[in-house]
Amino acid sequence: MNLVADAMIPYLNATGINYVRNTPDMTAASSIRASNSGNYDFHLALHSNASGGTVGSVRGAEFYYYPNSRNGQRAAEIFANNFKTIYPLPDNVKTVPTTTLGEVVRTRAPSVLAEVAYHDNPEDAQWIRNNIDTMAQNLVLSLADYFDIPFNFPSTNTRTVYVTTPLGGNLNVRERPDINSPRVASVPNGAALTVYYDTGEWSLIKYGTITGYVNNRFIS
Repeated sequence: MNLVADAMIPYLNATGINYVRNTPDMTAASSIRASNSGNYDFHLALHSNASGGTVGSVRGAEFYYYPNSRNGQRAAEIFANNFKTIYPLPDNVKTVPTTTLGEVVRTRAPSVLAEVAYHDNPEDAQWIRNNIDTMAQNLVLSLADYFDIPFNFPSTNTRTVYVTTPLGGNLNVRERPDINSPRVASVPNGAALTVYYDTGEWSLIKYGTITGYVNNRFIS
């Protein structure tokens, strides 16, 4: 699952989703504490599953959510619907409410625990190994759908640009590549911005902790 998280990073950056992730030596409990210590909009836990019965007898993907969390349920449904397009047995992809799994019950942020397939099933295990990047892309697509922002494929043209507003004022950073989209922040004239994606008219940028879209007329 850490390989999946690694593969998600270029898609997260290109889509403009800021993230913090745990480390392989952290437990579920310490990951929950770390999540709750910050101000996060969403918590995603990545797992592979085990049948708990006859080894290799079960296949499928399950997306767990806390039933008292409307956004958690909405997210789980988005993840499951998108995952059905890549998993070989779409009828075996489902959402599951739970009041016992800490990673959806104890997190402050809305959360989903994704059990992407059964690692004790040889076919599922091989599917996981063969689809690391496909899963990463699909999971970030679901996050973009959840946040209602455009999903972007990673660009090989990541670069630094500078704000060049005509009168030297601040440049608005917007949630989406649209002049009517909500403003998320502003950046000063002359600021160096990292561009992760370029639509032609708008660029997805990062400036410190600020991520969003700026109009290409005002950068160079």
